[in-house]
Order: sequence, then C-alpha cells, then structure tokens
Amino acid sequence: MPAQQKKIIFCVAGVLSFACALGTAAAIGTQLWVKGTILCKTGALLVNATGQELEKFIGKIQYGLFYGERVRQCGLGGRPFQFSFFPDLLKIIPASIHVSVILFCTVLIVFALVGAGFFMFNAFGSPYETLHGPIGLYLWSFIACSCGCLIMILFSSEVKIHHLSEKIANFKEGSFTFKTHSEQFANSFWIILVCSLVHFLNALLIRFAGFEFPFSKSKDSGTITGAADLMY
Repeated sequence: MPAQQKKIIFCVAGVLSFACALGTAAAIGTQLWVKGTILCKTGALLVNATGQELEKFIGKIQYGLFYGERVRQCGLGGRPFQFSFFPDLLKIIPASIHVSVILFCTVLIVFALVGAGFFMFNAFGSPYETLHGPIGLYLWSFIACSCGCLIMILFSSEVKIHHLSEKIANFKEGSFTFKTHSEQFANSFWIILVCSLVHFLNALLIRFAGFEFPFSKSKDSGTITGAADLMY
C-alpha cells in the first residue's frame, strides 16, 4: 500500500481514538447511563390501583456512575430527589463492581489517548518494529476494546443482576417499598459500546494498511524454518 494511503488510514484511526477518549470522558460525567420507572408497590397495593390509577404510583429514575435523580411518586404527586453514589450509596450497592467500572473507564480513556498518539506517530514519524510500531497499535486497540467490553459487562451485571435501580429507590425508605417497573440503558452506556467497536475497527484499519496481526509473522517464519530443517 502506498505511504500516502497508510498515512491517511493512521490519521483516521488516530482521530477516532481521540474521539473515543473524549466521548468516554463525557459519558463518565453524565447521569445518562440508565433510565427507568419505579413503582411504589406499597401505595399501589393499599388502594388496589390498576390501569390509569397505577400511573399515579410510577415515578422516574435516571443515574450515571457518580450521581442521579429520581422522582418519588406515591399517589400524592411527584417529589424529585437527587442522590450521589459517593459516599451515600456505597453501603447498599456492589461497591467493588461500581468502582471497577469507573476504573476501567479511566483505563479506556488513557489507552484511547495513547493509541491516538501512536497512530499519529506512525502516520507522520518513523515507527520502529516494536511497541512504537504496528505491534503497539494492535496492543493499544486491543486493551481499549477489552476495557469497553468489561465496562458494559460489569455495569450490566450491576444493574440487572444486583437490581441497582431498586436498591437506589428503596434507599432510606422506611414504610414504602419500591420496585423497578421498567429500565433501559441510556446514551452514555451506548457510547461505551460505540467506542469498543471503534477500537475494533482501528485494529482492522491497521491490518488494511498492510501490517500483519501480531504473531502471524512468527508462525510463518517458524513454518519456513521447520521446512528448511527438513531439507537437511
């Protein structure tokens, strides 16, 4: 492939990596990871609410990695509440999983920026056949893509398996019990998915630029060496 085309491919990959770093950083700071509705189970059972009456007992909730808000709806109008994960909710949420999600988000940002820098270095500089060159590009892209997948897996398990929305809704609720009525992942969660796909795409762009996947050359050379040994 001509050098000019390789330069263009690496520049595109570098811009995509930098955009992923910015997108992930923006996603961490929002409260648009989960949106849902919360049913005031106690109030609905007291009046035996059904149909349209049940809507008077359905509030809303949305949150991110650090803070969120909910509207408490128990038949007497909505009452908005703000909440923060640190330090308020640490005792009721799976803190190890939640902190791991934040940690992997940070790692994703770091390696996306590292990848962007190395893509630009390979586009305009003189890369070596080491971590500065294609091997490094594959490595940074693989780590960033893996971090994105881990973020989605861990956060999904926190929300769905550990019922995070219900735990938040029932925090400091004495006589009322709340139950998740509906919930869905919001924009910031899907940004992480897009970033993971972009880093996977970057790995394909490296291959399209004419650089073999790591260890593929060593396998080929090992085959040639073995054939040469047989000749003797």
